[in-house]
Amino acid sequence: MQIQAILPGKGRDLRLDLFRGVANWAIYLDHIPDNVVNWITTRNYGFSDAADLFVFISGYTASFVYAKMMLERGFIVGGTRLTKRVWQLYVAHIVLFVIYIVSIGYVAQRFSDPDIINEFNVAGLVDSPIETLRQGLLLKFKPVNLDVLPLYIVLMGLFPPVLWLMLRRPDAVMIGSFALYFAAREFGWNLPSYPSGTWYFNPFCWQLLFVFGAWCALGGTTRSRSIINSRPMLWFCIAYMLFALVMTMAGRFSAFGELFPTWLYDAFNPNDKTNLAPYRFLHFAVLVVLVIRFVPKDWKGLEWPIFDPLIKCGQQSLAVFCVGVFLSFVGHFELLMSSGSLLAQIIVSVSGITLMTVVAHYITWSKKQDKPVRPAVAKTEAAQPAGLAASASTVAAAGTDVGSPAAAPSAGAGQT
Repeated sequence: MQIQAILPGKGRDLRLDLFRGVANWAIYLDHIPDNVVNWITTRNYGFSDAADLFVFISGYTASFVYAKMMLERGFIVGGTRLTKRVWQLYVAHIVLFVIYIVSIGYVAQRFSDPDIINEFNVAGLVDSPIETLRQGLLLKFKPVNLDVLPLYIVLMGLFPPVLWLMLRRPDAVMIGSFALYFAAREFGWNLPSYPSGTWYFNPFCWQLLFVFGAWCALGGTTRSRSIINSRPMLWFCIAYMLFALVMTMAGRFSAFGELFPTWLYDAFNPNDKTNLAPYRFLHFAVLVVLVIRFVPKDWKGLEWPIFDPLIKCGQQSLAVFCVGVFLSFVGHFELLMSSGSLLAQIIVSVSGITLMTVVAHYITWSKKQDKPVRPAVAKTEAAQPAGLAASASTVAAAGTDVGSPAAAPSAGAGQT
């Protein structure tokens, strides 16, 4: 089949890093209950939240990274590289899973607070630890706040054939994704959880956001540019954003919610996150349209220093996400043990985000140290006049040992 997808242009899209950083910070703040600071996150002002953003960007990035590889080197190479990434995600999840449940168990025992075990859904470890751990390895047992990464693992694991077909029939794959989404909602399809229930993020429904991200990356937004830039679309987006804000506030404040007819209020409250309600997906799609329209890839504001912490956290997304999930438990426990005052909430929130940013900067610095740098001798020769540099090169070729630094190959420290 002929390739119909439009591959993204060369160069890093800092918008992805910026919004992935926003998602990581918001997930950390949203995972801390009774924290006034999480009122700054998007979940309080519309139907979608940081989880939607995380899944969408994951699909976009997977296509951005592996589509060209699959075209140039074949399906097998592209598919195995995707599988390698899935394995990295799985290992990260298992490490986080073990540290998380051990921390919860230790805190519950150390402070004689068994309610924490129930609050974070790890009570099964007390009754049947071996089976609970086995189910955790199978991604069926998930403590509270550890639902996003298993969803990501499943979607990435099934993505190779989807990407192959999307490169050839992107619109057909997008239609198929919608069909699966509506079928899952109609027939109640979901994956089982342990010890009971189903996945909090239904992968049959949330795949829609992942595939939508891939579709946008492979030319969907380019082909839809005339619609995105039209005035009717702009007014529709503004109107829907205001409607989503009103309905969300109605759910947050009961007195305000009583002003609306019951049928209208009940249609949007509570917000169906598990099965990705249609109004939730539409809200996120509207946000995507507005970003594409008003935040171009070459926007100079992306280079402002104020955005650097967010961009760094987005570039090291997996590590920052894992650290943020763990820190959200630490922050929640600190607020329980302290007064829980406004000052304490602000300190916990700022401290966690600062630590996440430090981790991101350290990983960025560490990766640069693993790359070879240009030897000092080469830099000195480059600064000399041409004749002197040629003479120096002749002498070096005649008397330099092969194993010395001067003979080592040089390479620039590329962008990570």
